[in-house]
Amino acid sequence: MKLISSPASPYARKARVLIHEAGLADQVQEVPVKTTPMATDSSVAAANPLGKIPALLRDEGPAIYDSRVICRFLDTHASAGLYPDSRIWEVLTLEATADGILDSAISMVYERRFRPENMQSEDWVEAQWAKVSRSLDALGKIWISHLSGPLDMGQIALGCALGYLDFRHGDRGWRQGRGALDDWFAAFSERPAMQATTPGD
Repeated sequence: MKLISSPASPYARKARVLIHEAGLADQVQEVPVKTTPMATDSSVAAANPLGKIPALLRDEGPAIYDSRVICRFLDTHASAGLYPDSRIWEVLTLEATADGILDSAISMVYERRFRPENMQSEDWVEAQWAKVSRSLDALGKIWISHLSGPLDMGQIALGCALGYLDFRHGDRGWRQGRGALDDWFAAFSERPAMQATTPGD
């Protein structure tokens, strides 16, 4: 199998971390590409008509895409148990929350990077950050006990989301007033799979 990805993509990082955690590194070749919403790499467009990464090329069927689909597929393929039946709704909700944080955080980057300066909306940027901030508060208040439990895909997704906040929005100081979440992320970041997938341009 081949994973079309980018070192900067937090969605691709979710799959890359799972690959390491599930022992699939010898079965999935990572294919890094440079692609943007304004200039989609041809290999990305061929694998995913939406032009988004990651995409997973398989021998036994068409490419699959969207990080949540890929992660479910790889988890099943490896019997890794990162989507345990006993707490599946919590895991899926936590993963969706982490992906929502990424949706907002990435839209902030795109607003600055791809929209002409005279058309950029500060109100839009701050509205997106408000979504991130509310989500981080909820995670600290509601989800800490789950985060401290056995490894699952919700934790991986959140680790990648918080890593992206450091990568692209470090000046926002997301840790302030969120000591428990900060402590969890500091420990989670020491996992070899997280260390091996540190984001970069």
